[in-house]
Amino acid sequence: MDDDELIAAVAGGDDTALRELFTRHAPWLAARLRGVLPVAEVEDVLQETFLAVWRGAAGYRPRGSAGGWVWGIARRQAALWLRRRGPAAQLLPLLAAGDAPLAGDPAEAGVARAELADAVGALGPAGSPAREAWRLMYEEDRPVAEVAVLMGVPEGTVKSRAYRARQLMRAALRRDESMREGGGR
Repeated sequence: MDDDELIAAVAGGDDTALRELFTRHAPWLAARLRGVLPVAEVEDVLQETFLAVWRGAAGYRPRGSAGGWVWGIARRQAALWLRRRGPAAQLLPLLAAGDAPLAGDPAEAGVARAELADAVGALGPAGSPAREAWRLMYEEDRPVAEVAVLMGVPEGTVKSRAYRARQLMRAALRRDESMREGGGR
């Protein structure tokens, strides 16, 4: 059975299919999660991920890879864990870097955090539209529809603000990179 068929079986209540999905995907999910979570918490987040797979399988639509769908759930579960257990600053590396772990060198990690903080600052003051869209979508991992309700604007406006925020952050991160390469820091 391929992954899409397994998810369909899970939607029908087949726990054997869920075990097979776990066997296929848990090893690489755990490896990715170790880059952003304390090692001791990875297993709990994996369990929450596959519980969410069980609950959400009926809503799965095979538009991309099933592994990507499961990874999206794992990222949300990791974000939820971080939000419950630590300050939002711990969540930024996970959300900003997507799935890339922080550098192993503490000095490099510190530089990366400082550069990310500078990039977030480029979005304007706290509460500004672009920064608020960033905070809600990428720090709090909220869906566009929910952000639209919270901000009192249409979903298209939220998408535009998020796009603009990403552009501003990319530009700020590029400036930091060129300064570092040119000896400006």
